[in-house]
Amino acid sequence: MNNLIGIIGGSGLYHIEGLEDTRWTRVKSPFGPPSDAFLQGRLCGRKVVFLPRHGRGHRILPAELNHRANIWAMKKLGVSWIISVSAVGSLQKKYRPRDMVLVDQFLDRTKRSLEHTFFGNGLVGHVAFAEPICEPLREILLRSAKASGIRAHDGGVYVNMEGPAFSTRAESKANHKAGFDVIGMTNLGEARCAREAEISYATLAMVTDYDCWKEDEAHVTVDMVIENLRQNAENARSVLKAAIPLIPMKPGWPSHRALENAIMTSREHWPKATVRKLSPILKRVVGSRGSGS
Repeated sequence: MNNLIGIIGGSGLYHIEGLEDTRWTRVKSPFGPPSDAFLQGRLCGRKVVFLPRHGRGHRILPAELNHRANIWAMKKLGVSWIISVSAVGSLQKKYRPRDMVLVDQFLDRTKRSLEHTFFGNGLVGHVAFAEPICEPLREILLRSAKASGIRAHDGGVYVNMEGPAFSTRAESKANHKAGFDVIGMTNLGEARCAREAEISYATLAMVTDYDCWKEDEAHVTVDMVIENLRQNAENARSVLKAAIPLIPMKPGWPSHRALENAIMTSREHWPKATVRKLSPILKRVVGSRGSGS
């Protein structure tokens, strides 16, 4: 049944308090291993699947993340919505440390496009990505943050850099001058893969620091980030508990039909091996009969 809610926890959010009837599940993916096992349980009366993005113990660099494996496994487990909890740096003065930003756009500064798609190997697809965040889910998170008394901002551009080093001052000033809002290292690949997998995806961006464009602020350090992460994680848990009961029981948003008219390859030329590999992703479009050449 495809009505589970996925939560991907970033830096600072390694567990979900209040999760009941829990069990860890390992999922093998044709794209390699996901970040960790998946913690399944119930939260606020809904079935939830939680994945620590960087693995328990924070062992995986942002550039080492296997987004395809993570999202493929979520889809295999029956997830139709993903809430991404992510640490970000602020590129504008109005976004203060410990604020939350409900971003609605991404700017790609990575060099990993082929690792951020399920298509290829004989199957060509182009999903619409002008609006990369699922708006109904984003609005639920925004309302839940404000209802929880958290300083939350409506919309913003998330610049996705690779890391693992933080920005140079020249890079940070350029992003600030361009008017972009926050910067992080993880969410673009997740969002792209989630769209192709017909999973609703939205980001809860937690500000840990001002990026180094702001010269009157101390340089970003790991200690500074960790301290703000602790505070942000508690706020994120409050938002999740408020938001989860508001998510519909059945998937029916546009993001859940993202593959309609997206696959360019003629059905008779779909390679059997690729279709098998992508079976959880293509299940709705293929139907029970299968396809392949």
